[in-house]
Amino acid sequence: MSSTLPLFMLAALLLMALGFLGLVVRRTLVGMLIAVELLLNGAGLSVVAAAQLTPFPPAAGQLAAVFIMGLAAAEAALVLAMMVVVHRRFGSVETSALTAIKDAAL
Repeated sequence: MSSTLPLFMLAALLLMALGFLGLVVRRTLVGMLIAVELLLNGAGLSVVAAAQLTPFPPAAGQLAAVFIMGLAAAEAALVLAMMVVVHRRFGSVETSALTAIKDAAL
């Protein structure tokens, strides 16, 4: 039964690597938000898999996963609110435009 744990951890690592790559490569705030969500989903998958496939209590792993999901929802709401403010103020949500505006203001 525990032979499937490395497969779950590999899938979680893949999700986290894709999220990190997306965070580095993406130019828009929406793309960065999706990348952070991938990172958090990878972390949640690894916690749940470890709790289910090891002697650790499964309820604790599920509670940690619910906490990670709540954290992801709060982060998404906060970033979406910030994107609305940035779009209203600067007219764009691309990070390159925001840094150009910041450099011009200095």
